[in-house]
Amino acid sequence: MTSTTSRAIRIDKNGGPEELKLVEVSVGEPGPGEIRIRHKAVGLNFIDVYQRSGLYTLPMPLQLGMEASGIIEAVGEGVTHLKAGDRAAYASQPPGSYCEVRVMPAKCVCKLPDGIDFDTGAAMMLKGLTAQYLLKRTLPQGGLQAGDFVLFHAAAGGVGLIACQWAKALGLQLIGTAGSDAKCKLALEHGAAHVINYATEDFLTRVKEITGGKGVKVVYDSVGKDTWDKSLDCLAPFGLMASFGNASGPVAPFAPGILGAKGSIYVTRQTLFSHIVTRETTQAMADDLFEAVLSGKVKIRIDQRYPLADVQQAHRDLEARKTTGCTILTL
Repeated sequence: MTSTTSRAIRIDKNGGPEELKLVEVSVGEPGPGEIRIRHKAVGLNFIDVYQRSGLYTLPMPLQLGMEASGIIEAVGEGVTHLKAGDRAAYASQPPGSYCEVRVMPAKCVCKLPDGIDFDTGAAMMLKGLTAQYLLKRTLPQGGLQAGDFVLFHAAAGGVGLIACQWAKALGLQLIGTAGSDAKCKLALEHGAAHVINYATEDFLTRVKEITGGKGVKVVYDSVGKDTWDKSLDCLAPFGLMASFGNASGPVAPFAPGILGAKGSIYVTRQTLFSHIVTRETTQAMADDLFEAVLSGKVKIRIDQRYPLADVQQAHRDLEARKTTGCTILTL
């Protein structure tokens, strides 16, 4: 069996960015249901921070990274949707994309359309598929119709800027929150109907003003602890609180009885990986995302690029909320 060497980023124990080490690893041939891919660019996401810090526990040593783009070098037995030489991109378990070459399961790897470059492909898959399942598959009772108000926290982040554009294309009135005037301006430029700087304004008061006291049908929240309580109060009766991250820390336990008192509201905790369990679902969601990008409805904004060797600084900037849009590691 032939093997190739690859530079990769690994951690041996949970901790801060200083735990991220550049190492050489050996990469073999793909087995049944697997592919070997040589990366052109790698996406950076907040889930990487959760896995590095230990908020999400995984066995050690751990090669980080959940998305990338590149060229298929080899396919294992039973893989029919990809072949050597194909351009491809993915957001996928298990982690391991912070590298030059890897072997991985083929089911979540999709052919990358010729009209989408590798940097965009690496930046868009995890965040774009997240925006897709939120706006298209994580819906309040009765669904969402044009004109409906939704509240989206961290609207100037990678997922947020995609969601702002996609929500506008769907006719939704997205109210975006962000932590600075500059980030609010960015969300507005990308299609948010209203923006709230939660560093200087009370977002609950503003949401009630914007919606004429009625509240929103759904809150999409990746912030967690800091926004949770007021987000529940932003919901209209029978509204949906869709939690999909914990950037400010995990939400504290709460009594289900409060949901009745706040208008019989619904709460869900979503993760992308529940939605992309099968190849068919992954491909259908990716096709929807590719169409949105190729049509120009959604533009993928890459605001930060770091060489693979500078991954520690990339993580520091991400955690310090210094980033906007998408961030990629270059090879």
